[in-house]
Amino acid sequence: MPSGIENAFLVATIGGFLIGMLGSGFIVLVNCIDLVKRQKLSSADYILTGLAISRISQLWVILCDSFLLVLWPHLYATDKKVVSIFWTLSNHLAIWFATCLSVFYFFKVASFSHRCFTWLQWRIRSVVLVLLLGSLSLLFLNSESIYMFNHISTNSYKIYARNSTWSSDVSETHYLHHLIAFNFINLIPFLLSLTSLLLLFLSLMRHIRNLQLNPSSKDLSTEAHKRAMKMVMSFFFLFIIHVSSILLTDWVFLKLQGHLVRLVVLLTSTVFPSSHSFILILGNSKLRQNAVGLLWYLNCHPKRVKSLAS
Repeated sequence: MPSGIENAFLVATIGGFLIGMLGSGFIVLVNCIDLVKRQKLSSADYILTGLAISRISQLWVILCDSFLLVLWPHLYATDKKVVSIFWTLSNHLAIWFATCLSVFYFFKVASFSHRCFTWLQWRIRSVVLVLLLGSLSLLFLNSESIYMFNHISTNSYKIYARNSTWSSDVSETHYLHHLIAFNFINLIPFLLSLTSLLLLFLSLMRHIRNLQLNPSSKDLSTEAHKRAMKMVMSFFFLFIIHVSSILLTDWVFLKLQGHLVRLVVLLTSTVFPSSHSFILILGNSKLRQNAVGLLWYLNCHPKRVKSLAS
């Protein structure tokens, strides 16, 4: 029987799962309805839809992993490989879709006179496609890194169940290899997002300076810059928290060698996909208008909503 702490972590994980599914499911639903009505979607909507689908997959994997660890711990050490494969794939795609969204916002909003920037700006769809295809080449390294840590955690869990000890030197050596590979894989999306954020800030500063030098010109770009910077900055900081929490909890897991720490890892894993989905909704005008319209409908028609629910 699960303990009280395990049940609490499981309930918290389910709560994060439901919140994340609500946000990501809303994004997919709105874009699918828009696709049916207009027979087309913008490049940003395609990226948002791919990101939301990968987030939904990621949340389902986290939920399955939580139930497996709490309710069937005797199967956790043997059936973890399949879960790890799906988690690696969904997490990798989610990070890279979000990175492509940051790059897309940068090219759509920023303004530079350099010919290279103009050439890439006119080919933004190709740039995003190349980034996504290029990320697949890193997927193999990512899977090897995750497999390495799962091998460590599985052995550690078996040893924990037998009330025995494992050599800390072996644990730390494998963790160091995992740390190097994991940081290398996430370095590229980190640098791309950081570069997009810094260049957006530089473009905004140049735009403000031009307005000060030429007060008669119309300010059509400042708000667009600010919205894009908020979107990129939100992903950038959540991405840092996400990666840092994984590395930190991995280290704590190896030191403590207990499955309760694994529950903490799973719980923190829901924070990034759940919170970022609502930031994307607030930052996208179409999604925000649909969300406001849905809230208005639910608020103005409570009786109809209750009848539909019953």
